[in-house]
Amino acid sequence: MKFYPGITLASAITLFVAGSIQADVNIRKFEESQMSKQESGIVQSDVRSKTAESEPVEKNGEPAVAKTPVKAAEKKSTTYFRPSSSYSTQPESDPPRYVRNLSKTGIKAFKDITWLDVGLDHRTRYEFRSNDIRRTDLRLDQPFLLRSRAYVGIREILDPVRGAVEFQDSRRYNGDFPHDDRDFNDYELIQAYGELYFKSALGEDDRKQHRPLRLRVGRMAYEALDRRLLGRNEWRNTTNTFEGFRLNLGQEANDWEVDLWAYQPVRRLLTEFDERIENQWFYGAIGHWRKWSDIITLQPYYMGLTQDGSKTGQIDRHIHAPALRGYGKIGDTGLDFDFNLIYQFGRNGTQEHEAHAYITEVGYTGKHSWKPRISAFYGYATGDRNPNDNVNNRFERFFGFARPWSADDYIVFENIKTPKIKLEFQPATDLRIDGGYSWFWLASSTDRFNNLLDGNTSAVPNPGFNRDVTGNSDDFIGHSVDIRARYKLAKHIDTTVGYSHFTSGEFTRNRQIAALGRSPGSSDFFYVEVVVSAF
Repeated sequence: MKFYPGITLASAITLFVAGSIQADVNIRKFEESQMSKQESGIVQSDVRSKTAESEPVEKNGEPAVAKTPVKAAEKKSTTYFRPSSSYSTQPESDPPRYVRNLSKTGIKAFKDITWLDVGLDHRTRYEFRSNDIRRTDLRLDQPFLLRSRAYVGIREILDPVRGAVEFQDSRRYNGDFPHDDRDFNDYELIQAYGELYFKSALGEDDRKQHRPLRLRVGRMAYEALDRRLLGRNEWRNTTNTFEGFRLNLGQEANDWEVDLWAYQPVRRLLTEFDERIENQWFYGAIGHWRKWSDIITLQPYYMGLTQDGSKTGQIDRHIHAPALRGYGKIGDTGLDFDFNLIYQFGRNGTQEHEAHAYITEVGYTGKHSWKPRISAFYGYATGDRNPNDNVNNRFERFFGFARPWSADDYIVFENIKTPKIKLEFQPATDLRIDGGYSWFWLASSTDRFNNLLDGNTSAVPNPGFNRDVTGNSDDFIGHSVDIRARYKLAKHIDTTVGYSHFTSGEFTRNRQIAALGRSPGSSDFFYVEVVVSAF
């Protein structure tokens, strides 16, 4: 195991140093019914316990108004936080949603143990994939994907020292293709960190909420912003994780918060213990301004990636990305919005790096018991315009979550322009349905379509069959329709059924014919997923 000395020190402190028990913990309750338990998260402050299942919650995450004036005053939320209403962008919570405080598990023997967080869940997904365009062998594949996770976290009892460990085992059965790190990662620690937590280090905000300071050291997996640049990737069978340092000033409930980090990404090894990529550093800062969150939440941020190619024979890379995200609601009109503007510059080997991306979504939620929401989305990320001009224009997607781009996992956040229409509604308390239509074009017809043909590079000297440097293969990737139903079968059992049909565009068909001699013209993806949680 290649951990920093600081991780070992933090773990030792967690085990052997006793501190005073911290009382009056700032507990905030929040549940966002619009998002899937399998696919999206609810951002939490670290001192928040899970919302009781019996407590009424409105769609925007705020506690419902109690029937008596006294209870209403007691339950009134003071948090500045408001979730985004945009489709599939809510980050996984911290700790993850399947985790419960031991005192909240319903086991009477543990009702007074408030200092321990525990979690255990298992997910099984059956997939039916026909003519998967990511493959060079266009066959029917019907794999079973299994993922098991366990979490143990310590809070309060040893304050200011805290810590957590999260285990995950990921496997695929009945698949027709070789093992890869998207589906396999046996017996792995995806989180193992020590934390110093100072509850009131930065005073209080205007609503008398503590503004804490938190420093974590070790292995971490979490999501931020809209998950498109930094995500755990809850859909995929394996998880993005990092080793390094994270410093938080403030918490989610405050009017402002700052998240700072410096990580080395962790390379997923199928059967061995994962190891950090020693020649890469991923670092950045995210600001959260929630003073006006009833109208707009602003998130200015910066991300950077440095790669020392001299250690591995790779190229040197220095990518800088200043950006601004904003989201909110327009009064009581039912309208909501979300935008993200990103610029990138730096060096990519011997080339300059200059790229940009933007995302915008506008939605409307009707005043109906089914809570229908219809939205229009447009996303754009530059591709490399000319392979010979000494400038790399391909947008760097860092370590984001790709599935919001397409339900079948075909599209990632680079060289893409895509409009989408989505419809979401909830016909019953435990049933949520959503679907939509998407169109996909290359932003640059001379750059690659990342996932096509698994990035096949056998066409020498051309970069690969997933790229036509001449631009003669057109720029239309294709269009797709998708639908998904999520149903809570029991208190600890969640199910999802989904289907997506992709119709190939000229670029996809032309490149498949060039590589394989044929193109089926379309592909189908169907899946059934069951998640069982212990608590």
